[in-house]
Amino acid sequence: MTTTADAEAALDAAGRAGGRAAASRFTRLHDFGIVLTVVVIVVALSLTTQTFLTTGNLVNLLDQAAVVGLLACAATIVIISGAFDLSITAVLAVSAITAVVVTTHAGVPAGMIAAVLAGGALGALNGLVVVTVKVHSFIATLALSIMYRGLAVILTAGAIVYPQESLLQAFQALSWPTVLGGITASSLLFLLVAGVCWVVLARTTFGRRVYAVGGSEEAARLSGIRVGTIRIAVFAISGVCAALAGLILAARGGSAQASMGTGMELTAIAAAVVGGTSVLGGEGAIWRGLIGVVLITLIGNGFNLLGWDTIYQQVVQGALILGAVSFDRLLRGRRS
Repeated sequence: MTTTADAEAALDAAGRAGGRAAASRFTRLHDFGIVLTVVVIVVALSLTTQTFLTTGNLVNLLDQAAVVGLLACAATIVIISGAFDLSITAVLAVSAITAVVVTTHAGVPAGMIAAVLAGGALGALNGLVVVTVKVHSFIATLALSIMYRGLAVILTAGAIVYPQESLLQAFQALSWPTVLGGITASSLLFLLVAGVCWVVLARTTFGRRVYAVGGSEEAARLSGIRVGTIRIAVFAISGVCAALAGLILAARGGSAQASMGTGMELTAIAAAVVGGTSVLGGEGAIWRGLIGVVLITLIGNGFNLLGWDTIYQQVVQGALILGAVSFDRLLRGRRS
């Protein structure tokens, strides 16, 4: 005999199942919509300009996406874990300066290794502060970002630093074109790192734990996951990605300075969110962040090719972010 409680439980289960089905449909709709938007922009630019589909412009597009793409990988991983990292461009600057300073004294390979180690160490410090002090990651990384920028000013005495002239050509190797259609070494580095991050998140136990921590920190802890360790590891990965982005920027200019990459952390977060990574954590994917990077890069390229005022580019990007966050809230509402 079915009781009232049983009936209510069945209705509740049916409601949750319906909510999950609706959420799944909304997620597929978002994925289709963001990909369709990219396709529409590509077609529109192909028809309205004579230079968009040229090899030079396409290689340039990929090269432009390299730095933001690496930062978007960092932002995506951190956001999925349920946190934010506003210090990635400050870490980028300190890492690039470290590369120049160490290169001057020990050579290019040592400089690049030192930059990556510095980025990983600063990222791990971010995670350690967030875990131990228990301050919201948004505030903690904002404060640490200011500290790292100050450290960058101290290291450079407020000036632009350069490697020795005899080492400059080797130091700029990441900006060189390769035999693969002129695609730069920095673009290949970006694609390699993005692929590794994709596999780590989607195919490893560590990746599953990152999603679990972002979905529900308490549930993850009760299931035996070392939440603090995962958080520190996630921020360390973010720091390494930021350091690699710093190496690319330093290679392009043959120098480094304290103000490098200022504001790019917001573009990276925007790419992750626009691509479909939930700002509330526990959902997202590297490929989604990369779609966001492609979309933002295409918009910038389109404004340049069409000769439009780039002031309006910021309006478009802001509207995309607002739309993505609003959709995420709607999706969460459907699930509840």
